Amino acid sequence: MMTVAGQTYALNDPRVLALAAAAGLVLLVLILLIQTLRASARAARMVAPIQAQVGQLGANMQALSDGQHHLAGGLHHVSEAQATSQARMLALMEQRLADVSRGMTESLHGTATRTARSLGDLQQRLETIDKAQANIEKLSGNVLGLQDILSNKQTRGAFGEIQLNDIVLKALPPDAYTMQATLSNGRRADCLVHLPNPPGPIVIDSKFPLEAYESLRRAENQSQLIEAQRMMRIAVRGHIKAISERYILEGETADGALLFLPSEAVYAELHANFPELVRDGFAAKVWIVSPTTCMATLHTMRAVLKDARMREQAGAIRKELAALYGDVDRLGARVESLDRHFGQAARDIEDIKTSADKAGKRARRLDNFDFEELAPDPAARVVPLDPPA
Repeated sequence: MMTVAGQTYALNDPRVLALAAAAGLVLLVLILLIQTLRASARAARMVAPIQAQVGQLGANMQALSDGQHHLAGGLHHVSEAQATSQARMLALMEQRLADVSRGMTESLHGTATRTARSLGDLQQRLETIDKAQANIEKLSGNVLGLQDILSNKQTRGAFGEIQLNDIVLKALPPDAYTMQATLSNGRRADCLVHLPNPPGPIVIDSKFPLEAYESLRRAENQSQLIEAQRMMRIAVRGHIKAISERYILEGETADGALLFLPSEAVYAELHANFPELVRDGFAAKVWIVSPTTCMATLHTMRAVLKDARMREQAGAIRKELAALYGDVDRLGARVESLDRHFGQAARDIEDIKTSADKAGKRARRLDNFDFEELAPDPAARVVPLDPPA
């Protein structure tokens, strides 16, 4: 290493090599000068050209020194420009990062606020739907299933109106029926189920041909059996006719009614040995039911009532679902906007990284800058000596 005018240069630097070459050239000239002086006696007339060449060589050495000073100043200016450029680039990068960070913070804050508001509205909609669903579940819970009624031995063993009241009480919600309802004709029905139109309110009246059935059970011979069967037909047809005339009112009730037999045994007896009575009931639109079939019928009525109640709630549910759909749609749009902001931020960071990489490459190129070797000055060519005359 060597230091010239405050600048340090490596021994393998082209400028140092050029300077060494110039020094060697000067040394060679001096040697030639000495030889020339030794031969001055023989070549006196050559002294003047040699002196001119020495003067020219001195001028060249001065020009080389001036070039070296200019080169040192240029390197100093390049170093200062590189430092200034790096400082300006760092300041620009910091400013850009601060702008991007501030924009992302503001965007995320606004998006988070809108998202929280949308989630709050969505929660309110879901609470409203939960309340409507709870009402439907409450309606379903008020109705007793088939297994509950069949496992209740007291309801199966009870008779008449008490058993009918117990079955209806456990099978239908309180507002779906009226016990001992009075019709417009003054007749009082055991139970009036308030079904929607169609079919409309339907009457359930409890009838039990107890005497006729007991006669059947007590019959000891064929004549008593025939008489008991005749009494059964009279009693059941009388009940069918009474229900048809009293509890089927056009425009007020359904076009049919139910005859409730509180005994499975009597019901089985009718279907087994008196099928004509069952057909007479169908013709009069009076359907005979037992506790088990009454349960099944009430189960069907419960489904009709439930469907009607659900239709009443359907409007409110559809309205809330429409509002919920709007909330979800807005939430999706805001999430998409948030995704765009994140994408833009990612692209800005990629641009900054690209700019930083380019600045680093430029700095490394400036740090490893190679100056071209100075071309020799044509005027500095050594004039060959003429041979002696």
